[in-house]
Amino acid sequence: MTVKYIGLSQINGPLVALEGVSGIGYDEMAKIKLDDGTQRLARVVEVSEDKAVLQVFEGTSGLSLENTETQFEGKPMELALSTEMLGRIFSGAGKPIDGLGNILAEKYADINGKPLNPVYRTYPRNYINTGISSIDALATLIRGQKLPIFSGSGLSHNKLAVQIVKQAKIADESGKDFAVVFGAMGVKNDVADYFKRSFEESGALQRTVMFLNLSNDPIIERILTPRCALTAAEYLAFEHNMHILVILTDMTSYAEAVREFSSSKGEIPGRKGFPGYLYSDFASLYERAGIIKSAQGSVTQIPILTMPNDDITHPVPDLTGYITEGQIVLDRGLDQTGVYPPVSVLPSLSRLMKDGIGEGFTREDHSMLSNQLFASYAKVQDARALASVIGEEELSQTDKDYLGFGKLFEKHFLSQSFDEDRTIDQTLDLGWLLLSTLPKSELERVDDEHIKKYYSPEKAKEAFGEQS
Repeated sequence: MTVKYIGLSQINGPLVALEGVSGIGYDEMAKIKLDDGTQRLARVVEVSEDKAVLQVFEGTSGLSLENTETQFEGKPMELALSTEMLGRIFSGAGKPIDGLGNILAEKYADINGKPLNPVYRTYPRNYINTGISSIDALATLIRGQKLPIFSGSGLSHNKLAVQIVKQAKIADESGKDFAVVFGAMGVKNDVADYFKRSFEESGALQRTVMFLNLSNDPIIERILTPRCALTAAEYLAFEHNMHILVILTDMTSYAEAVREFSSSKGEIPGRKGFPGYLYSDFASLYERAGIIKSAQGSVTQIPILTMPNDDITHPVPDLTGYITEGQIVLDRGLDQTGVYPPVSVLPSLSRLMKDGIGEGFTREDHSMLSNQLFASYAKVQDARALASVIGEEELSQTDKDYLGFGKLFEKHFLSQSFDEDRTIDQTLDLGWLLLSTLPKSELERVDDEHIKKYYSPEKAKEAFGEQS
């Protein structure tokens, strides 16, 4: 028997309250019908004895305490799932917005996901090739990993996200079972159009599922967007054995929606006004990446977030860093000098990288080369700091060599064009060419065998000319 509740006891912003309810569960969906016959979806966000608080998706304008009829559906929000989702564009709440009609659902799944038994998880190995040298060589993205990009307002993270979607592929197979789920939260109309146009023009849309939440959409939809995206990713990965790369941008917009929602409920704020449960909320999203034993597919996550005032200690990047397995940090200084993508090498890392590179995955020299490039670039920063104090003319020849290496490294290795897709061999060979501009005695992180095989000052001079 379906019970309908007439009227509301309270309306507060996007929230409405009902009294005298029973048998209602947290996250349960409801339909609110108005006098004119229109319906609005709502979700239970708080339950206390015989009271329930609901968040209305389309907002509460036009509602009054007397003109509503509420009917609970007895289940949480579910997403229609099918392989037909590939190539389609959906709203943040999972409704098709590309004009191609509804998909023929193979099943419906709770967007909140199901707890995954840790015993069934498989340790992530093997890598995803992004075609971007600074990521593939120095902060390698491992299949099944969660590796965020820490950016700043106005930096080229959207452009980088599009390039990764265009170029990303799994390494050891043809790529036919590889797809991307892209979730955008709180983006402006022109940014949404940029994403759609870029994916369509490159042909990447055919293997992409897009969820777009615009900045003028309700905040409840912004909270649903990553959950819908991850539900689609889990379905394709664990039921159709596909390797799925999930890109979520911008997690700061998501966190601000959570803060606004928490404030409207009257919850006690924590640091910077964010609710105390932001950490566990993030974890409920990030931990939906991984590989399980019963499926051949995988879910890999690249959450992108903008750091307010470029502050890496802000709660959003701070909490994200605790949960995820490394980070790729974009640098405003590099961006202002024209380097794209402006990846700041030294604070960037991939904690799972060591187990997904090397012989059998990338190349046997990858790990040592990566360590040497890190060490050499760190000495570049020391030499630049010293030069700013005593002047470049007073530096030793070794320090001058490092300054030259730093310029070449930023110009040829870090910087690459938007359409340049480098293979892992091209990236590693370029790394060796750059190291070949340094004296052999400075290469302390690579063994003699690899120096003999790859170190070649002659090739470096031929490649870089007088610059080397």
